[in-house]
Amino acid sequence: MLTIEGLRSRYGRIEVLHGIDLRVDSGEIVTVVGANGAGKTTLLRCLSGVQPVTGGAITFRGETLTPVPAYRRLRRGLAHSPEGRQIFTNLSVEENLRLGAFLFSDARVEKDMDDAFQMFPVLKQKRNLAAGGLSGGQQQMLAMARALMGRPSCLLLDEPSMGLAPIIVAQIFDVVSGLKALGVTVLLVEQNAFGALKIADRGYVMETGCITMQGDASELIADPRIRAAYLGI
Repeated sequence: MLTIEGLRSRYGRIEVLHGIDLRVDSGEIVTVVGANGAGKTTLLRCLSGVQPVTGGAITFRGETLTPVPAYRRLRRGLAHSPEGRQIFTNLSVEENLRLGAFLFSDARVEKDMDDAFQMFPVLKQKRNLAAGGLSGGQQQMLAMARALMGRPSCLLLDEPSMGLAPIIVAQIFDVVSGLKALGVTVLLVEQNAFGALKIADRGYVMETGCITMQGDASELIADPRIRAAYLGI
């Protein structure tokens, strides 16, 4: 579904991605794990079109995506739930969700919203409240639900567990794991290597803008180098 070849990007004169090769097959959950500052968020920003690409190619569902502007990539089926949630805090929960469905005006929008509320029941309880009044975990749920309102075939999910209590992290990862059954392919970026690899099919390890390891998630989680560097074992 998604193929990245030799991807490079820079901030000013400083290159931060140094020739990334990565693939995501349809129906997979693929995770990219690594320390803060490894380039994981920049990778997703390149895929969604908000960060300039200076080299390499992105192919999505057989189409070269690199020249496609960000606002058209959702129409292609690629949605981004960004780091830091970036919800509209002065708007209600429901208004945030409806903005996620801005491409659509059909009756299915209401069903999509019902599906979002079924996925995250707390959002239904707070649908008329300002999103800025939600807890951090609830805001993350809203960010994910808003992205899913765009009906993506592939969801780019950036650090959904960041700063959340363990019980909320478990709920978030349960939802991510369940997206496969809904036909949504996921590219998950995480510092929480154990949680991400536990639900993923395959994984990549990124260090200072380079992919240093890759393989089946079960193999990576058992690798002593991964366990020492990222799992504290």
